[in-house]
Amino acid sequence: MHDDRALTEARLKRVLEERIRPALYPEAVPLEVAAWVAPGEPGPVAEGLAATHTPVAVGDAWGAPWGTTWFKVCGEVPREWAGRTVEAVLDLGFDERMPGFQCEALVHLPDGTPVKAVNPRNQWVRVGAPVRGGERVEWHLEAASNPVILDVHPFRPTPLGDRETAGSAPQYRLARMDLAVFNTEVWELIQDLEVLGELMAELAVDSPRRWELLRAAGRALDAVDLQDVNGTATAARSALREVLSAPAGASAHRISAVGHAHIDSAWLWPLRETVRKVARTTSNMTALLEDEPEFVFAMSQAQQYAWIKEHRPEVYAKVKKAVAEGRFVPAGGMWVESDTNMPGSEAMARQFVHGKRFFLEEFGIENEEAWLPDTFGFAAGLPQIIRAAGSKWLLTQKISWSQINAFPHHTFRWEGIDGTRIFTHFPPVDTYNCQMAGSEIAHAARNFKDKGVARHSLAPTGWGDGGGGTTREMIAKARRLRDLDGSPTVEWERPADFFAKAEAEYPQAPVWVGELYLELHRGTLTSQAGTKRGNRRSEQLLREAELWSATAAVLAHHPYPYEELDRIWKTVLLHQFHDILPGSSIAWVHREAARTYAAVAAELEDIVAAALAALTGRGGTELTVNSAPHTRGGVAAGAVGPAVSEGPEVSAVPRDGGGFTLTNGLLRVGIDGRGLVVSVYDLVAGRETVAPGGAANLLQLHPDFPNMWDAWDVDAFYRNVVTDLTDADEVVLGEVSREAATVRVTRTFGASRVVQSLTLARGQRRLDLGTEVDWHETEKFLKAAFPLDLHAERYAAETQFGHFHRPTHTNTSWEAAKFEACAHRFVHLEEPGWGVALVNDATYGHDVTRTVRETGDRGTTTTVRVSLLRAPRFPDPETDQGVHRFRHALVPGAAIGDAVREGHRLNLPERRITGATAVPPLVTADNDATVITAVKLADDASGDVIVRLHEAHGGRAVTTLTTGFDPVGAVTTDLLERPTDDGPAIERQGNTLRMRLRPFQIVTVRLTRADGR
Repeated sequence: MHDDRALTEARLKRVLEERIRPALYPEAVPLEVAAWVAPGEPGPVAEGLAATHTPVAVGDAWGAPWGTTWFKVCGEVPREWAGRTVEAVLDLGFDERMPGFQCEALVHLPDGTPVKAVNPRNQWVRVGAPVRGGERVEWHLEAASNPVILDVHPFRPTPLGDRETAGSAPQYRLARMDLAVFNTEVWELIQDLEVLGELMAELAVDSPRRWELLRAAGRALDAVDLQDVNGTATAARSALREVLSAPAGASAHRISAVGHAHIDSAWLWPLRETVRKVARTTSNMTALLEDEPEFVFAMSQAQQYAWIKEHRPEVYAKVKKAVAEGRFVPAGGMWVESDTNMPGSEAMARQFVHGKRFFLEEFGIENEEAWLPDTFGFAAGLPQIIRAAGSKWLLTQKISWSQINAFPHHTFRWEGIDGTRIFTHFPPVDTYNCQMAGSEIAHAARNFKDKGVARHSLAPTGWGDGGGGTTREMIAKARRLRDLDGSPTVEWERPADFFAKAEAEYPQAPVWVGELYLELHRGTLTSQAGTKRGNRRSEQLLREAELWSATAAVLAHHPYPYEELDRIWKTVLLHQFHDILPGSSIAWVHREAARTYAAVAAELEDIVAAALAALTGRGGTELTVNSAPHTRGGVAAGAVGPAVSEGPEVSAVPRDGGGFTLTNGLLRVGIDGRGLVVSVYDLVAGRETVAPGGAANLLQLHPDFPNMWDAWDVDAFYRNVVTDLTDADEVVLGEVSREAATVRVTRTFGASRVVQSLTLARGQRRLDLGTEVDWHETEKFLKAAFPLDLHAERYAAETQFGHFHRPTHTNTSWEAAKFEACAHRFVHLEEPGWGVALVNDATYGHDVTRTVRETGDRGTTTTVRVSLLRAPRFPDPETDQGVHRFRHALVPGAAIGDAVREGHRLNLPERRITGATAVPPLVTADNDATVITAVKLADDASGDVIVRLHEAHGGRAVTTLTTGFDPVGAVTTDLLERPTDDGPAIERQGNTLRMRLRPFQIVTVRLTRADGR
């Protein structure tokens, strides 16, 4: 037989697009349309319904950026349509290529009842199936004219990302507002032909099945009368029935489809718009669940449920009903789909605490899976946190975006820093917006890396970001693919059902140890430095507020601010969403974040002040408040008392050739006439820290114009060009006292100015570095370099509840890909017996490289560079412009414990207050390897004291906790403060509790008080 494959395939494409699709709505009548433009921000539904509307017509422009227009749509079903299926087709000017990234609308009945949403891939509202004829219809559309930020020319700077700069030009034109007859048989034929054509294209040309499909397609097209598609659709479908009913082979890959509508809690739209996106999407999904009995939809992010509950209770009622029926599935158990690299230990734990508790209280559901399809890499401490929250599975997809190395597994066990393993799945479909296209389904089967030992994968299915979620077309395709020869099988399943099957079939899944590093989006560790500082400061203030409020509640019967702390935690957790904290949202989002962080800080400062006042009373005694987990200045951890200065006084003398030498008996610091640190000599160890010929605290400026994803990405070629900022406007000796000496350095470059303070304090084995940058560069990357005279094949980077090691070399492509990485409060490098720590108070991105000196001693220079600022122009064209402040400290002679201690010291600075009395700690640990991360009262308002701690050095530790009260009971709990058998045994005697900890083990202890107050 002649090869006419190309001819038939081209015929199928043209007939489908030009004849069959246009026949879907064979008859239509226009609707009457009127509009009212809401002033300012969106108002209540009642306001939009009651407003006076002005007539508008198809073709009219509408919608200023970020505006809200209420359309009133009215009409009457023609009587001659009686017995037929009728829909309204409401096209607000959609671009079908961009669901989720442009205008959307929620459709209401005249009484305000939400019906469903319309968007580029979902423009219909069902009137009746069948109709009686003569019905009057009326709908009210709350239409959001969200501007297109990520356009067909992506990553170009735009003022549209903030209402203050977006202007008022209309963004859209009404395209179609009709009542139309919906031909069900034509719609089914479209789905038949799409599935057949897409499957056919994925099969090998020499596959008999491909030719069976091709011949069936030809017969179906022969049966279509192009002048009467509606009358011949049934005959065409008959020609396809046999090939679309042939069952799949026994070895076919099995796909669990999960309805999904990945909604970024903020990104190219502000938080307030996400509230409406969620309402629109859940309205669509609850309506679809009523129509499609086999369909299952999953939605994560407890915050988004809370938004619907607060703002659209009528929608939430439908969600709760569908959840109770088991078909609308709360997934993931986190407050938001947060970034996991940068949130601190407690914040990462509280993502699960608040998320899981919301689902338990609202729905009675205990999530066992973490659901993070779009997060930009995963910190090495996360498995233990997931397990400590009572979960055991993880799903993500984002690692498939890695630029260089393909991850070797799709299903595996992920081992964290303490040895905890979590069963993990990366969907091989390689998208969290699966459309059930044949190409996607075939790709999932071909791509699955665990063939032969496993056969199940998951496909999150639906348009995201307000694109409407799963569509009826996707469900129709899944129905045809349920058991179809030549294709993987598809079945709608809940995430937990998928994980249970996948884990059962693959008990010996391979193990991946350490972080899941995304080889992309490395710039998110630095972009929007103000947002990152706001997050870090909020985390530390929350620690202080809980610590001092709990101490005051127990020791002084001060009221504990349960509601305030709960609300503030949820606000901070929301802003850890993976496009807010990483700095990849529009200007509006970060402008609001700055205002929110300022309000959070003010409220937490008030809570801390009130608790300390209750504890110390009124008096004139100068007291030091130590909120850190280690004793310092003679004040115990978690205590208030008079500080003590120890060690030789500090001296400062001019240096030959310019600059100054600072000495405190522990370190001798040389700062040259350029204001660069050319020597940090450890007088205790008799060793130099700075590499020969090098200069530390060297500011370096790089060009920064990645190939795409400006705020997200730093591409490796940025390092090809560097400018060392060595010219100083001023190098002067600032205040010198017995306690400290400071050198102030001022530099200007481009349109920017930097003022640095280099301080050596009495009795401290560290050099403190304060940096203030008035930043006005664009598409530049600012780093601070510290070349160290130290040979180390690996270095430690702090992560949640511990640290892990990365290599300093690039033997493999995996190592080379990590040219920009994340650390929390410190990085630490060490030769046997001597190390160096570099600690920070608000930065995350850094790089570590090493070279061998070819002259002189031929030693190794290991350079640590901290990333300070970037200046991408998309999506926020003014990213990071303005004043920023950073604090770092270089700690020579540091063991890992010193790095831990100094990291907490820098992030939890001492407070100086006056009062009448010192305050003993509520809880202390006798082993510096044990870090207490939280002291608080139990969330259930029982009055029990919760203490969370972990082993921080990476070894085993025997620890004794001593309480400042007499507990009558002590149990270990999970993160949700429920008793568990997973914790260490507690040996309790009076107010002391002794326990043994594994390396990096997290332990939560619940202490019951006699009075319960």
